[in-house]
Amino acid sequence: MNFPERVTLVEVGPRDGLQSLPETYPLDVKVEMVETLARAGLEKIEVTAFVRPDVIPQLADAEELFARLTRFDGCVYRALVPNRRGVERAVAAGADELVGLISASETYNKKNQNMTIEENLEAVAGMAEIARRERVPLVMAIAIAMFCPYEGEIPESRVLELIERMRGEGVEEFCVATSVGLDGPRKVHSLCSQILDRWPGMTLGLHLHNTNGMALANALAGMDAGVGVFEGSICGIGGGIRMPYGIPHYGNVSTEDLAHMFFELGVETGVDLPELFGAGRHVKELLGLEATFSHALQGGTKADVLERGRVSPR
Repeated sequence: MNFPERVTLVEVGPRDGLQSLPETYPLDVKVEMVETLARAGLEKIEVTAFVRPDVIPQLADAEELFARLTRFDGCVYRALVPNRRGVERAVAAGADELVGLISASETYNKKNQNMTIEENLEAVAGMAEIARRERVPLVMAIAIAMFCPYEGEIPESRVLELIERMRGEGVEEFCVATSVGLDGPRKVHSLCSQILDRWPGMTLGLHLHNTNGMALANALAGMDAGVGVFEGSICGIGGGIRMPYGIPHYGNVSTEDLAHMFFELGVETGVDLPELFGAGRHVKELLGLEATFSHALQGGTKADVLERGRVSPR
């Protein structure tokens, strides 16, 4: 297995997590959440999305949030942008990095982005033009990259074609997503290997959901294929918002579990693990969560077990 010296963790909870929760949290809560995560040493935090307030009201305060945030050395504040207008707003607000979204499933793209894949690609061209002009990095995330709840298995060739088209518009960094969380390690390894074999040196990210409990195994498969960026969400909150009714929990893999796994592998992330676990507990209280989807926060670490051993009666 390929063990890199270092990988980058991207925290998506303040955007992907909060937009999926039923409650709309006050600005002060969002500021505290982001800054708590930044203090834990996370190098990239997806702060919010510059979308229409009537579509995602939970993120209607994007400009105000960026204006309030304290900056931390070495921490990139990223924003999701759906179109040219979103890019313009994010750049004006001071986003350090932008992430766009396209689905490899025609059906899901129409449900989630309200446009065809071809229309979405045209929008990407405009977004890339502005990002290039403003010298702000643009990452393109490819949702439903492997399995779609409406269309079934997604051909790997379709993902490669999408990347080829977007590279032609000047996009250089991509992230593929197991958006339904039902993919397995072999599929993840195959797709990521094909991408990196075709475009050696590309920075490729992996956005993982954990419906089938294989998110960490998928992270290992991606790492072995050469993926260097992994996206998680504090406490495992969030997930796709255009899924069939009644689907099992499809939240993001927890950032704490990703960081803990890489720590045990001896792979550097730049994250202070105790600080991150403390941040997870604080975010749980801050958001009023009854439970988390994080094994690390539930005591599944060597340090936690040793501490229990010290205080337990013999």
